[in-house]
Order: sequence, then C-alpha cells, then structure tokens
Amino acid sequence: MHRTGGPSVFKYEEVPLPKPRRGEMLIEVHAAGVNPVDTKIRQGKFPVFRAVLPATLGRDVAGVVRSVVGKPRKGHRARFKVGDPVFGMLDYNRGGYAEYTVASPRELAHRPTKVSERDAAGIGVAALTAWQGLFDHGRLRRGQRVLIHGGAGGVGHFAVQFAKWKGATVIATASKRDLAWVKKIGADEVIDFENQRFEEHTNDVDLVLDLIGGEILERSWDVLKPKGGVIVSTLEDPSKAEARRHRARALRMMVVSKPPQLAKIAALIAAGRVQVEIAKIFPLRKAGAAHDFLEHAHARGKVMLDTGVPWTDLGARGVADARSAGERLEVLAGGNLPVIAPFF
Repeated sequence: MHRTGGPSVFKYEEVPLPKPRRGEMLIEVHAAGVNPVDTKIRQGKFPVFRAVLPATLGRDVAGVVRSVVGKPRKGHRARFKVGDPVFGMLDYNRGGYAEYTVASPRELAHRPTKVSERDAAGIGVAALTAWQGLFDHGRLRRGQRVLIHGGAGGVGHFAVQFAKWKGATVIATASKRDLAWVKKIGADEVIDFENQRFEEHTNDVDLVLDLIGGEILERSWDVLKPKGGVIVSTLEDPSKAEARRHRARALRMMVVSKPPQLAKIAALIAAGRVQVEIAKIFPLRKAGAAHDFLEHAHARGKVMLDTGVPWTDLGARGVADARSAGERLEVLAGGNLPVIAPFF
C-alpha cells in the first residue's frame, strides 16, 4: 500500500525481491494470515506500529526457506536450511502479503508434515495471543474457570481449545449462530452475547480473556472470583482502580514471537488436539477484499491469503539442476507477474 485508508489502498504489484541480512532467511510464502491488527495498521490507527510507506502488511506466514544468509557460530548448528517448510509470526515491518519475505530464526518454527500450510499460516498472531494470554499472563491452571470473550474469532477459537486442553472449565461468549460450534470445539458453556448478559449467567471466574474491550471489559469485573482473579485484555488497559477494588490482577498484553510455543501449538494441531478454523481464503491479489470481509463479515476463525504458489520444494520448480548457487531464474508466480527467484 502507498497510503493508509480503506481496503482499496492495497495494490497488487511487482516489487524488488527482499534481501535478507546476515542471520536472516528468504522465505517463499505459500499462505498468509490476515488479522484484525492488520486492518488497524492499514488505516494508520495502530499506535504500536506505523508502516513506512510504501508498505507490505502481514505477520502470519507459511512457506519454504529459499536462502539462508551467513553461517552459524562455531560450535552451533543452523536451525534452518534451504528447503525447510516453516511457519511463524513475522515482525511488523516484514510483510507477509507477498510471494517472498524475510525472516529471522526467532520468528519461525518448522512446520510438521501433518500440518497443512494453510493451517500453519493461521497460527501466528492469533494462536500465540491465545496461548500467551491464557498461560504466560493469565497463568491458567487445570481446574480453574476461564471466561473467553469472542470465542468464535481468530484468537478466541484457539483460546477455547487451549484452555480445554489444559483442563480448565471453559465459558465463552459468542453470537447465536456460533453457540453450538464453540461448544463443539471445547467450551463447557457458551453465552449468547447478543441476547444475554454474561454476568447474569456465570461467576467465580479465575481468568477473563478479553478480546472485545469497551463495555465488555468493564462488565467483566463482576464475574471474577472474590479474590485473586485475573483479567487479561488484548485491546486496552484494564482499570487499576477496579483491579484494586476487586483484589484482582489485570493487564493488557501484546503478543511476542516465541518459536517454542509455535512448535508446541503445531504439535497439538498435528495430533488432532486443536483445529484451525478458516473462515475464508482469498487470493493474494485480493488482499483488499480479505480486509473488507474481516471488517464487515462475522468471520468464524481465520481469514487467509493464498499466494498461488503450488510448489513446496526446489525440485517442484524444476531447478534442481542449477549449475551454481549464484544463478537466478525468472519465473511466473501468483498470476502473470514476473518474479526473480534465487537459485541455490
């Protein structure tokens, strides 16, 4: 995008191949996740990060390592090599809505063969937010009661499944059309937020994971247990005065990339313990439509972008007989746009 604004600011165009620095990798992106935070960055309304224009957005990716710059320190083994299937959550300034991007080892994990690229690209921001909100910040333990606001959303549907896997009693809010589904993926109780006041249907909660903010956050104090409850919000700072009055701990969290957590989450998905719900998949050139859908439709789970790159290894490209590591080949990818792809 060359300016901030509505979904129409996205332009599908050819840009130079990104160049990894020492210790970084060039990633061929096969699928990318679209998150609500992306829409805020697009609008220029996300205070944590303002894109330097022109900018490519997107943090969630799955694809293949195409080059690794530099060698590991003496006595250390490289975590990634060319051809490795990977996924992860990129730094804000990387740009995952592309056929190629750059990443460092601290942003990625290896993708298990039993986890599809589309599922892997849906993990990143949403799953790490749910995991860290519940366990790193919320300190959720087996046998505790957790209330998850927005249990059918990208973050929420992961949170419901993680909390159930942990052995907690899971209460979630969702719209009427999602009640049965949220219960199916693990919630012990689901409250229709459109027609019911959640504070009239549950109480004595150890942890509230707030993914909505505003009035929902303010009303959540009344469902906490009398002492020692926790509110974790992903959107705004809970009132310190209310926290003292309810003898509770409360905080706003920001997700950070943790490859061991990515690996753990992928292992749960590979084992069938957790599922990635994909609301809709758009082609890369329709990133604007994906944003419009995310902002205006009632999306259950994740919204995804497919780059249209059908290959998953060098052999599939027919370049295994490259004569030297310095060779380069012009190929067609993602439609009719020419892309310069490195040989290895």
